[in-house]
Amino acid sequence: MKKILVTGGAGFIGSNLVDKLVEAGHRVIVLDNLVTGNLDNLKKYKKKIKIVKIDIFKANENVLQKYFNKVEWVIHLAALADIVPSITNPKDYFNTNVVGTFKILEAARKSKVKKFIYAASASCYGVPSKIPTSEKEKINNQHPYALTKNMGEELVLHWAKFYKMPNIALRFFNVYGPRQRASGAYGGVLSIFLKQTIYNKPLTITGDGNQTRDFIHVYDLVSAIIIALNKKNISENIFNIGSGNNISINNVAKLIGGKIVNIPKRPGDADHSAADIKKIKKNLKWKPKISLKNGLLMLLKTLKINRIK
Repeated sequence: MKKILVTGGAGFIGSNLVDKLVEAGHRVIVLDNLVTGNLDNLKKYKKKIKIVKIDIFKANENVLQKYFNKVEWVIHLAALADIVPSITNPKDYFNTNVVGTFKILEAARKSKVKKFIYAASASCYGVPSKIPTSEKEKINNQHPYALTKNMGEELVLHWAKFYKMPNIALRFFNVYGPRQRASGAYGGVLSIFLKQTIYNKPLTITGDGNQTRDFIHVYDLVSAIIIALNKKNISENIFNIGSGNNISINNVAKLIGGKIVNIPKRPGDADHSAADIKKIKKNLKWKPKISLKNGLLMLLKTLKINRIK
């Protein structure tokens, strides 16, 4: 049993992770400002965890530090994750994703944590020259969201090297699954499609819909995080987390079914995205288990919608 701190633990990915950590018998502290996170996401185990409403950027460092007392593992998920707002309001993204990460990193360093995992973003690849894209691909940030998440990653890896901290970065591709918001960087198109399906609205596709994405189910993502937490001797490392496959947005829409409406493409969007996951398969012995079709079937079932055959 470990004492584990999860920032952003009331959010989509964080709450799914917290569930599994509690089920494994760990003691969990959740730090979340509840701007995009929701306490309802944690209702299953709210009596077994400590929940702290706190903004990692605005928080006093001494106040923040006390929550790291005797913490062994830290998973830093808290971030601003929407792409378009980062273009119009980059200051907030810098404050949360860079300064906030610095403060969490320092608190973890002072507490001598035994594992620090940072939720990095595959958006750092921008418009990659190679598909699938490996961790060796050149960094090519296209918008402030990608830049600030990558700056946070650089801090985490530099602290690992200089201060000998046990830090790793996991670059998430398009994550989807239960509790996902209908907006945001993590596979938002799927949650938007599902919300539109519920209300019998047309599916809105940005651009021509021929762009491809690599969708990874949140349950598979959580399993990768937990394996990384338990794995020794992987500090100062980066791993892609994706399915290793990609699919066009048009084909996703066909899979779900319904009318389609095309809207203008978002600035900085890559035409194609797919994770090369050979490194994580080899080093962590992890691979995804849930196909996109089965993942969508699971989601639609919870919404009592029967479209996918």
